[in-house]
Parts: sequence; structure tokens; C-alpha cells
Amino acid sequence: MEKKTADTIQVICENTNGTAEVPMGTTLLELQAILHVEGAYPMLAAFVNNRIKELNYKIYRPVTIRYIDITSFAGIRVYQRTISFILQKAVQELFPDRTLYIRHSLGASGFYCEISGFAPIPAEHLESIRTRMREIVAADLPIRCTKMRTEAVRKVYEEFALDDKIALLDSRPRLYSKLYAIERTPGYFYGALTPSTGYTPLFDLTPYYNGFFIALPLRTAPERLHRTVHQEKMFDVFRQYQSWVEIMGVPTVGRLNSKVLEGDASELIKIAEAFHENELAKVAARVADANRRRSVRLVLISGPSSSGKTTFAKRLGVQLRVLGFNPVLISLDDYFVERVQTPRDENGEYDYEALEAIDLKQFNDHLQRLDRGESVAIPRYDFITGTRQWHDNPLRLDDRSILIVEGIHGLNPALTPSVADERKFKIYVSCFTSVALDNVSRIATSDNRLLRRLTRDFRTRGSDALATLSRWESVRRGEEKHIFPYQENADVMFNSSLFYEISVLRPFAESILRTVPDTVPEYGEARRMLKFLDNFIPIDPAEIPPTSLLREFIGGSSFKY
Repeated sequence: MEKKTADTIQVICENTNGTAEVPMGTTLLELQAILHVEGAYPMLAAFVNNRIKELNYKIYRPVTIRYIDITSFAGIRVYQRTISFILQKAVQELFPDRTLYIRHSLGASGFYCEISGFAPIPAEHLESIRTRMREIVAADLPIRCTKMRTEAVRKVYEEFALDDKIALLDSRPRLYSKLYAIERTPGYFYGALTPSTGYTPLFDLTPYYNGFFIALPLRTAPERLHRTVHQEKMFDVFRQYQSWVEIMGVPTVGRLNSKVLEGDASELIKIAEAFHENELAKVAARVADANRRRSVRLVLISGPSSSGKTTFAKRLGVQLRVLGFNPVLISLDDYFVERVQTPRDENGEYDYEALEAIDLKQFNDHLQRLDRGESVAIPRYDFITGTRQWHDNPLRLDDRSILIVEGIHGLNPALTPSVADERKFKIYVSCFTSVALDNVSRIATSDNRLLRRLTRDFRTRGSDALATLSRWESVRRGEEKHIFPYQENADVMFNSSLFYEISVLRPFAESILRTVPDTVPEYGEARRMLKFLDNFIPIDPAEIPPTSLLREFIGGSSFKY
């Protein structure tokens, strides 16, 4: 090792467990070569003192570094952002009078996109875009990030008629803002990108509905694309809500912020809640119809973490009572085995997302006994102590009863093998975020759900931000394995998102996230979420009704949990 001088700094690399003395101003990309950081896949970015940085970031003080590739959740987001920027550049060059919209995620890894004026997009246009994107990737063009006065950034956006980005800038005024650029093409992103376009060679475009599907590598198998999309039900839900937020005039955060600043938050809350109530009534009507046609008495509600399954189940029960039924609710969470018996994942952590975390034998025994008309005592799981408790309020079904069971495994056939499929009504609930940051920067549904979970678990389960964030990747891996493969089995899907909710969640989540120290890896995710939340004008929750699904997370619900 070279002797340290006043112009050199020490760097610790977690990937290699090595150290190096390097000149001040060394980039992460240069340091990667010095430290011989290699892997099965290219490094896309790095965490510097637990903050994610792009590879052209320069180091001027002693730091600890951890490089990431596409197999991490943070890495796949870097890949997705970069390819989105490349797509934006290709469309802007080929069709300067059109607008690209990256609508939402679709499939295991990919997005549904549309271009204004094309419905559907002609095959030759799609081929032109694909070809131009491959040229941009092959050219390995640098992706620059410049911090400049916001008024200068605004002028650049005006030159390219990027009204969606201007609306965001105007509603969240700052003296300085970041401007990303590939050559002259400007962009806005709230997360890291690769240093150049050559890092994202694997993608494809295929026609889908009125637009196209951009297929991307799988995080769990980066060497191949996930080309097949079989999510028609989910796509229909996204399409319905996308149309609705556009009619409401809040398709992007900038437009939403403008409405809030104009004093329209109260009206937005009322309309969003009324829409939920209307959709719930439709679901209840379908359950009633299934009961008449095929004697359905079991409603199974599934969905990923913090999708609002519990409140949805309770509100569905209210709607079914209006139709003359006697709903009985059970939560699968109450059938968790004792914490010491919970299976562990590959990292040795408790795997609450595994089907084996549920006491299947006892659960199915209770189902059969209830179906026979017997009285059954239901357990209650204590998330703080990790133990099951029993209460003296047994359940019994009568002739008008419908049993509602909610839990992440609701759509997995292995949960209820003793019940004939035609006697089940299956519902998938998730938070399909319909508002976007701008036309090409979508809001991941997982981010929306994480904000909900942070807020709820801090309030009700004794979990601070560090505990929730440290488990989040395990939760998401469990969802990929145990929940998402069964979502299209649903008879109906319900979007639990409320387009105003992140503005309400912001002050709750911010105070929780700020407690994460910079000494832990979770600090990077906390900082990313804080930067994301800063795009939203806060909304006072005072006018949110006590039956709102959002009350499950922020408190003040009239339902008992």
C-alpha cells in the first residue's frame, strides 16, 4: 500500500473486505478497478457510507463502499430508471411532437407504456424505437447529473415542453435542483442511474393493448428477459384507475400538489373515498351473485404486505350486510405458528411470508367445523410477543353467513385444499399506485406499501423504522414467491390505493424514517424514501373518514383490529 499523504484518503470496500489509499476526487468507477470489484453481473451503483451514489461520484473523504448489481432491489431500480431514460430519449428524437407515458409495472419485470396519438402504436414505429434504443445503448453515452439553479432547470424543461416536470418543480420550489441528461435529452429522477447508457443492454419491446410492454431482466435471473405477460386482470385495474385520475386532473404529483395548494384537498379526499365505496359495493354484489349461483360461502382475500386487506375485509362485510348476509371475518395472521416455530429464510430470518408460517392443520380443521355449523374458538396472534392467545368469543356460521378470510396466502390453492374451488370467491387486493411523479417516473407500488407499513408497524406493532426496513427485502422476496404467482387466480381485483394518500403519509413516515442512523445499511433506503416524500405537499388527515382504508395505517379507524 502506498504511503498516505495529505492528498489521499482511505477507502474500505465491503465487497472485497479490502482497503485502499486513493487520491481525493477518485470516482467510484475508478475505485472499482483499483479494488478489483468484480461479480457475475456489472456493478450499477454503490452505497457510500450507506447512501446510494452513481458510479461517477467522486470521493473526497474516508468512506466505506458497497457496490451493487442488478440482483439487489436497489440495483434493479437503477437498471429500470436508466432504461426508462433511454426510452424517453428514443421517443423524443423519433416523435418530438408526441408524449411518452410509462404507465405502470407489468409482469415480473417490465412496464406498460403508451405514446400520445398512437392507439395502438404501429409496428414500424415500435421497431424504430427499439432500434434507436439499441443504438443509444451501443454508443455508451454518458449520463450526466448537474446541480443547478431551479430556474435554469425549468428553462430546459420549457424548451422540451416537459410540462409534467415543470409542474413538479413549481409545486415544490427549491433554489437548486438536479438535471439529468443524455446528450441534450433532459430527465428527472429521484434515484441513482448508471454512469452511461451501455449498462442496460438487455430489454425488448412488444405490442400490448394501446401501447407496448418493455421487458426487462429479472432480478432473480438477470441473464434473461421476462417476455410473457399474463396479468390481464391487474392490467384492467391499472387502466381503470389511470383513466380515473386523469379525469380527476391528478395524473402526476405536480398536478396533485397544485390541487392541494389551491385548497382542494378536502374535495379530493371525499371523491377518492366515494370511489372506494362504490367499488366495494360492486365487489359485494359479485360475491352475492356467486352465493346465489354456486353456493359460495367462503371469500378469500389475498394481497401483499400493507395492501389494506384487513380494512377491505371489514368494509366488504359492511356491504354484504346491506345485501342481507351475515359476514364472519377471520385473519390468517391469527393462525401464525408460535414465533419460535416460524420457518426461517435463506438469511436465517423468520419467514412470515412462507405458507409454513401458518398452522394449516388447525386452520383447515376450523374451516371444516365452521362449515358443519359448529362453534369454534379463534386464536389471536400477538405480534409483539410472537405468541398465539385465545379469547372467549367463539364463531359460528348460520344460513346467511359468509366466511371472509384475509391473508397473504388467500389465493394459494394449498391453503384450502379441502374446499371445492367453485365454493370459493377469491379477491386480490393491492395498492396499485396510479399517480406518477411525472410522465416517465412511475411510483412503485412497493414504495407506497412500505410507507403504509412503516407508519402502521411503528404505531401498532412496536417496530421502529430500522426493524421494518431490515425486513422489507425479505418481505418482498416472499411476495415474489408466495403471492404474485397466484394473483391472476382472483375472481376480482381491488385497488386499495387512494391518490391523495402519500401526501397524508408523508409527515407520519418522515418522523419515523429520520430515526435510522447512518451506521446501518438501511440508512440508504431511509434516505431514498425521505427524498421521495419531499416531492409531496402534505395533506392534513383530519377530514379522512374513520372508515377509510388509510385509517388502518395512520390510526383513527372506527373498525377494531
